[in-house]
Amino acid sequence: MPESVRSGAKPKPAAAKPKPAAPDRRVAVLLPLPLREAYDYRIPDGMDLGPGDYVEVPLGPRRVIGVVWGPGAGTVESGRLKAVLRKFDAPPMTGAGRRFVDWVAAYTMTPPGFVLRMAVSVPAALEPPKPMLAYLRKADAEAPPGFKMTDPRRRVLALLDDTLAGGPPRTPAELAEEAGCGITVVRGLAEAGLLDPVMLQPTRLGRPDWHRPGPSLSPDQRAAADDLRERVISGRYSTVLLDGVTGSGKTEVYYEAISAALEQGKQALVLLPEIALSAQWLDRFARRFGAPPAEWHSELTGAQRRDTWRAVAKGEVPVVVGARSALFLPYPDLGVIIVDEEHDSAYKQEEGAIYHARDMAVARAHLGGLPIALVSATPSLETKVNADSHRYARIALPARHGGAVLPEVELVDLRRDRPPARHWLAPSLRKALTDTLAGGEQAMLFLNRRGYAPLTLCRACGHRMQCPNCTAWLVEHRLARKLQCHHCGLQQPLPHACPECGEEGTMAACGPGVERIAEEVAELFPEARAAIMASDTLHGPRAIQEMVESIGRHELDIIIGTQVMAKGHHFPMLTLVGVVDADLGLNGGDLRAAERTYQLLHQVAGRAGRGERPGRVMLQTFMPEHPVMQALAAGDRDGFYQLEAEMRLEAGMPPFGRLAALIVSGEDPTLVERVAMALGRAAPRSETVHVLGPAPAPLSLLRGRHRRRLLLKAPRSTQVQPLIAEWLARVEIPPAIRVQIDVDPYSFL
Repeated sequence: MPESVRSGAKPKPAAAKPKPAAPDRRVAVLLPLPLREAYDYRIPDGMDLGPGDYVEVPLGPRRVIGVVWGPGAGTVESGRLKAVLRKFDAPPMTGAGRRFVDWVAAYTMTPPGFVLRMAVSVPAALEPPKPMLAYLRKADAEAPPGFKMTDPRRRVLALLDDTLAGGPPRTPAELAEEAGCGITVVRGLAEAGLLDPVMLQPTRLGRPDWHRPGPSLSPDQRAAADDLRERVISGRYSTVLLDGVTGSGKTEVYYEAISAALEQGKQALVLLPEIALSAQWLDRFARRFGAPPAEWHSELTGAQRRDTWRAVAKGEVPVVVGARSALFLPYPDLGVIIVDEEHDSAYKQEEGAIYHARDMAVARAHLGGLPIALVSATPSLETKVNADSHRYARIALPARHGGAVLPEVELVDLRRDRPPARHWLAPSLRKALTDTLAGGEQAMLFLNRRGYAPLTLCRACGHRMQCPNCTAWLVEHRLARKLQCHHCGLQQPLPHACPECGEEGTMAACGPGVERIAEEVAELFPEARAAIMASDTLHGPRAIQEMVESIGRHELDIIIGTQVMAKGHHFPMLTLVGVVDADLGLNGGDLRAAERTYQLLHQVAGRAGRGERPGRVMLQTFMPEHPVMQALAAGDRDGFYQLEAEMRLEAGMPPFGRLAALIVSGEDPTLVERVAMALGRAAPRSETVHVLGPAPAPLSLLRGRHRRRLLLKAPRSTQVQPLIAEWLARVEIPPAIRVQIDVDPYSFL
């Protein structure tokens, strides 16, 4: 027995055992910066984090937003680990959304953080919206003594009378606008005790109603719609080409797929290539479903983008229609994707992360396990080959809806049917315009060239007005009295004298733009109501919608425009389409020049004769024997595609081969050339892989940067990304040089 116990002394307490260290709680956070990996951060006590949570973290002296990408990698010592500062009260990014960011990054060889920036494009949306002040009519309230009841005050109270019966509260701005008074009038009524203030959360658009019956569909349309509905209801991945002639009712058919998604309680995404297409589309959608969809494009205000992004993330937005960036919104339960006009080159993003929204949409559908419909009257050759090989399903709509027939297409040979000097409309087209106007119908003149003239030169010395920042001529815009570069946006006034030789009155406009065609129309038909429809003259969706409505009401007789008016619009009284320069897109030697020209002209032609009256299309060309012109005149779409496919197959070009471009650019032309040559020497080469270049890009100077291109060509089965990664690792790229990677290039400028 121990001595201490025998003597009655209290034993000394044993030394306490050290507590085991708390487990190192860490997460990997991906930041929306050009970073190739996520960074580890410590989870502070009392905070729970899971994959997809939006957080704020320290990065050097800054506080940045990021997304929890998964468990930490453990590469940073615990003592050096910085803690997450904050978790945002917002729905987490879904697993499908995170996988999509990773997939896009890997395919396009873009840092994942750079792709994430497109998915977290509105950081303000992570904050809960601030409540808005609104007012109700206060029951049984009487004006205080001496309070004068003016007419503006009576109008405001009349607007609020319905709130006594349960009507919605109204914001001061809404009341002031509708009553035709200032906000101070509303505030005065509130201070007098006649209004009850309430705080509202920002309101959303009305919810589209899938119960509403759609229009009567033809048997072909009904079969197509039922097919799409079944795919949506199945909830499984599939890609289908909705292949229908112009005017066949493809939009109403895929509205049925949207209806099926809404019936399942899921979201729907519709991609459109351009904002210009949305005006009539939105009107048709609202008639079909009783409420408009949410919009997503560059013309939205910051507040609209914030509210829409957050509402999409919370599942409060059933349908989104938008441009290519809408693909990266945080959908929690996407049920179907529609890519309308899937062939359109506007789906290609050429800056930053270079991607094709159609192809990325197919990947998003596959990762999310949902159906996608690619819609076009003139599918891209890639999509058509996939449908022909049964990789994609196909739904065909071979006839126009309602008994309308496709327009007759005739070629106007400009070598024989020549316009008068300094004019651009051939005699036969002039006569057709005269006959159309005499019949009380509308005509469209198409020229895919903005402004008045594409080139201005001096008749004395030959000097041409060129952009100092780009390899491009300055385009004259006579209505705005300026010269403009359509690549970098440079503007300068029209010169009174030649800047080279100083001679006055010698500057001449060469070639036609839509403004010059409008000038000729005014000369030929002074009584006709004509207007220009181009991105220079129509600023934003509202202006485009007003123009479209004006044409629909037959307030215009002749419309002169660019590709803004080429597709998507339905004008029943438009019976004549004249294409001023059908050969324009065939120049330049682009891989897809013939395909793009065929698609554009086919879409333009499709605007004619969509109502009860038959249509007529006249294509002015110097090359009537060209396969594109012959196919358009004969209405032989599939014959053109077959010929184009045979040529691509023989050359090993897409969709039967792979291409990837490296664009080397910088402000120092010598350094650019040196890096490009080094890349050329280090390029991968084999019996099947070839690298062309380096060579000056067609736009060898763009926005002040000199540019060289290299093009890798490989068989379709080749994974080009590992080849490019090894290639770039062999060459040291100076900080002043930028090397952009374009997998599957569409533009070769």
